[in-house]
Amino acid sequence: MYLLDLKPSHKPVRQYYELLGKYNDLSIDHEGAVRSAFQGLLESCAGKFNWTLINEWKIKRHRQHQLSVDGALVDDFRLTRGFWEAKDTKDDLDMEIRKKFAVGYPKDNILFQAPNRAVLYQDGKLVLDEDITSPERLVETLKSFFEYQPPQYAEWGRAVEEFQERVPELAGGLVTLIEKERRTNKRFIGAFGGFMDLCRAAINPNLSEQAVEEMLIQHMLTERIFSKVFNNPEFARRNVIAVEIEKVIDALTSQSFSRRDFLNKLDRFYTAIEGTAATIDDFSQKQEFLNTVYERFFRGFSVKVADTHGIVYTPQPIVNFMVKSVAEILEKEFGTSLGDKGVHLLDPFVGTGNFIARIMKEIPKTALRHKYQEELHCNEVMLLPYYIASMNLEHEYYEATGEYRPFEGICLVDTFEMAEAQTGMFSTENTARINRQNNAPIFVIIGNPPYNVGQVNENDNNKNRKYPTLDKRVAGTYAKSSAATNKNSLSDPYVKAFRWATDRLTRERADQVSRTDEGIIAFVTNSGFIDGIATDGMRKELAKEFNRIYVLDLKGNVRKDSMRDGIPIGEQHTVFGLAAMVGISITILVRGKQYSDRKIFYHGVDWKAKRKEKFELIDNAVSVSGIEWKEVVPDARGTWLMEGMREDFDTFIPMGAKESKTSEGTIFSAFSRGVATSRDAWVYNFRRDELSNNIQRTINFYNDHVLRWARREKGAVIDDFVSYDGHQIAWSRDLKLDVHRGKIARFSDEKIRRSLYRPFTKSFLFFDRIFNEEVYQFPRIFPANSQQPTANSQQPTANSQQPTANSQQPTANSQQPTA
Repeated sequence: MYLLDLKPSHKPVRQYYELLGKYNDLSIDHEGAVRSAFQGLLESCAGKFNWTLINEWKIKRHRQHQLSVDGALVDDFRLTRGFWEAKDTKDDLDMEIRKKFAVGYPKDNILFQAPNRAVLYQDGKLVLDEDITSPERLVETLKSFFEYQPPQYAEWGRAVEEFQERVPELAGGLVTLIEKERRTNKRFIGAFGGFMDLCRAAINPNLSEQAVEEMLIQHMLTERIFSKVFNNPEFARRNVIAVEIEKVIDALTSQSFSRRDFLNKLDRFYTAIEGTAATIDDFSQKQEFLNTVYERFFRGFSVKVADTHGIVYTPQPIVNFMVKSVAEILEKEFGTSLGDKGVHLLDPFVGTGNFIARIMKEIPKTALRHKYQEELHCNEVMLLPYYIASMNLEHEYYEATGEYRPFEGICLVDTFEMAEAQTGMFSTENTARINRQNNAPIFVIIGNPPYNVGQVNENDNNKNRKYPTLDKRVAGTYAKSSAATNKNSLSDPYVKAFRWATDRLTRERADQVSRTDEGIIAFVTNSGFIDGIATDGMRKELAKEFNRIYVLDLKGNVRKDSMRDGIPIGEQHTVFGLAAMVGISITILVRGKQYSDRKIFYHGVDWKAKRKEKFELIDNAVSVSGIEWKEVVPDARGTWLMEGMREDFDTFIPMGAKESKTSEGTIFSAFSRGVATSRDAWVYNFRRDELSNNIQRTINFYNDHVLRWARREKGAVIDDFVSYDGHQIAWSRDLKLDVHRGKIARFSDEKIRRSLYRPFTKSFLFFDRIFNEEVYQFPRIFPANSQQPTANSQQPTANSQQPTANSQQPTANSQQPTA
């Protein structure tokens, strides 16, 4: 139940009347002015529910002109909670209401308002007609407006609260069932094995059985949503991927399992989704609603999968800006358009299809059929968004043309895998689609690549996969051109996406008839490459490979700017919300034969700007021509952003240099990072006796793995072999390698040394080459432990935050400081 906390004495109410008073003193009474006062009041109330007031809300109607309402209250599922129409005191409010209803305006929770009067309709009925010159009556009116829940939303609200709790429970039940059937059901054993081979060929040759099981579970738990919400009951029997999965599901349910009975536990949630979606007439709004449902589903069902693939969907203002910008560049720089024959477009990370759907709206209907059948291409690696994208794009085509045609331009495939050697890719038809895409002269690549850099903790066992060919290309270009020492950030998937897309524009067609050596790449990504130390080589290569580079820096790096100049930066400053708390940028790269020079253009928003302000900037700009660009001239180091930098920095004496084996030309001849343990909670402690107890327990746990690994079955994989118990050990890459090598760890009291854990914070450290991930130069800098404390020596005083290990249960998931 939504309750509006608002009283006549509250500041937003006072400000509303004060502003009306100022307008009255200035004899300003036209609608455009006086409605702004009420708009501010509505925005303040909406914020209490985490809703958004969207001005000039468009209501699209099938085969009819769209309507425009002055404002709509929209929740975080993109559901409209109420509508607002503003008038001035000169308007005949009753006549204006009759006019609006006559042309089809909604009658469900719509507030008609003038400075002196408010009329509220709910569920098709007049429920309130008040004089709102009184603060008390104004507040009562707003309470009635905001606290109303349409009947179809009431069940939805309750269902959402329990959804994420129920999905893991049901998914766990399906896992148990699948494991049982894989031991006893011969038909299912054969079907599952064949399906797993298809998945490994199309998605990842190292795909685990668990991941394949998850695909089956995703399909079973969501197939009803697709068939009912999209009114497409035959989808599961017609889509080339769903057909293969249904074969396995049929085998799974061939003995005693009833799919229908099992899913009855989610019937209330399905019904709520279907009922709520049925209230949405605009398909774009329905798509955004389902995107949000999907994200919530994935977060509840499989956090690891969501994290590995960086599940985050692009806000519509960004999609609109990128598509409009590409259309403009095609027209101005290449004399062509999105709808022209020969302009092949590819979204390599299609998600739920927003970019391609938006492109289809820009293509003239006379050209859409050819484009849809021949020149629109996209890839998706995860099952659920693949399904949603397929149906979104098929529906978009149906809405535009009035005819249904399956979209054959979408492939279930890992885009990065396409740079590797390929065999059969899931099914004959899917393989044919991939081959057709590979042979297409792609001219535009647009999308939102995966954004995450990798697992937070080795105990997650959730690594991003390796791509030998693509990784070699990144190493031979971006890494090779970099002067940085630590180049870990070049492993981020979005960096690989830039490399892959750049190479794809220069790929020769299989028939050798033509070669695409010009085109456009438009990505929205992590903005770290703009000024990152390790991405200097990436910037140098991009500057060499493209004639025009446009970078719209949307900022929003919460981790970096969480408190800057005393101003807190949080979720409201990020364009992706909580899903991506890193800085974000829109980057458009252009390569063309008509250019004789190379230029880089940059525009950065105010770092204090909130999401709404950033979207307003993008909406007002429409495309790249609406942005005030600053031309960037890189220096020799590949630096693009020079603000605050001194040109004479390179003339300073370096403190140390790896290439210098003596102190000549440097202040210090030796330097070291210190000790990087990868398991601070176990190897540091303020109390020597507790450190000894902790480390001996985890050594025993580790040595047990070494002994069991020596007796392992043939073909065992170390990542799957070790036990991920966060209360026993913190695994790291090198520690797993030591298990593989059979290295036994040994405790010695002499390995416990005094250490400076942080500045002014003394602690004890278990200094050991196995349980410290990296010791760097410390064995040389401190070769002996000459002043080793005894067990009875005075303990260091804990005058700062203590490392999280204790004699009971160290926690691997605590914040791990660097030594």
